[in-house]
Amino acid sequence: MRLSEFWLAVSDEFGEAYGRVLVDDQVLGAVGGVTASQALSRGVPAKQVWAALCDVMDVPAERRYGVGQREPKK
Repeated sequence: MRLSEFWLAVSDEFGEAYGRVLVDDQVLGAVGGVTASQALSRGVPAKQVWAALCDVMDVPAERRYGVGQREPKK
């Protein structure tokens, strides 16, 4: 997952404004007890941060995978 895909997934799942708040404020134990923003800046892969955010926010499995992907061009 690229960083741009991470941000698209966050926006799609939580909305742009609330998603940014979550990324900056929600502490994620699975990535070292830091926020998603801090984890990304420390080099934790975006896919791992996304999974940790989904876990803590109880995002159903069917909405975790394939998000952040743009529709293919026709």
